[in-house]
Amino acid sequence: MIIPLNGAEPDLPQRLGQIRAAGDIPLVGDRRWSTSDWDAITAKARSAQVPEATAWATLTSGSSGAPRIVLRSAASWADSFAAASEFLDAGPETQVALPVPPASSLTLFSLAHALSGGPKPLLGSTVNADALHGTPQSLRAMLDAGVSPRLRTALIGGSHLDPALRQRAEAAGIRVTAYYGAAELSFVACDTGDGLRAFPGAELEIRDGELWVRSPFIASGYAGATGPLRRDGDWATVGDRAELNDGYLRLLGRADDAILSASATIVPEEVEAALRLIPVVRDALVFGFPRERIGSLVSALLELEDDVQATVPDISHAQLLPAHRPRRWFSGKIPRTASGKPARVEALRLVLGGEVQPLGR
Repeated sequence: MIIPLNGAEPDLPQRLGQIRAAGDIPLVGDRRWSTSDWDAITAKARSAQVPEATAWATLTSGSSGAPRIVLRSAASWADSFAAASEFLDAGPETQVALPVPPASSLTLFSLAHALSGGPKPLLGSTVNADALHGTPQSLRAMLDAGVSPRLRTALIGGSHLDPALRQRAEAAGIRVTAYYGAAELSFVACDTGDGLRAFPGAELEIRDGELWVRSPFIASGYAGATGPLRRDGDWATVGDRAELNDGYLRLLGRADDAILSASATIVPEEVEAALRLIPVVRDALVFGFPRERIGSLVSALLELEDDVQATVPDISHAQLLPAHRPRRWFSGKIPRTASGKPARVEALRLVLGGEVQPLGR
């Protein structure tokens, strides 16, 4: 049986252990949800028929859409505990900061690891931490607040890790391992500083431009819903586009995130990467703004460095082809899912609602 939790329990790790010891399946929700959202997920969880070996249920919605419940066995996470410990240089007494809400599979993974004798979890805090497992945003926040002298390693997932942020962490004495994964696939590839390569235990293959993975970490499927996970024997994909050259993985984004503008197809991640190279830009989110006859206008929501009053001319020198250059510019906080992924549909909603500011001309 799936047991929903609201994620706000002060004794959450202990409660997770009790549910698992009883042979049930914990599902941690997001405390920011509305009552209607929570009721819908709870009803779906309680009515779901799950495979006998299911031990964990996590939530994912990618960059948009209603949350889906992802089911996985105990082994699908346990088989990667040793590699995670190695990247974090962590033993049972190591304290790992987990600033991302436990509704994220990123944090729930670490809580499951702790229940199996792994490092001690510090939910929502980096004080007295020896290591960090979080997103690039939580790494930046930790650096801005001041690094604990004990903190030496960080395992960073959820979204793109900017090279400048890695360098800043390393200058503070923190060894950083970034990784790419998905709620359905768990760990796929990792980067210790020289580029993404297959995570230990995972095999990667490109088929018609789409990334396929074979590993023991893949989830069993969904509860009462369908999603992007597709299988071919032992191989699986969630539809991410990628290239694989000499063992190094280059991600090109999810196919359904592509922006169709006039006769061009624009991959948002490629535009975002160029915009992040501009000194005044802390982070960038690129999305489509609907426009009749041409499909969508390429649009950008930028998080700027503190106290910077940038205008379009300040940032429009990014090395982009004309079709890829944003036609609409906004500044404000980039919306993200609980796991740190950019929420493109939410960005459009904020723009349409006037909740972010147009960038000055």
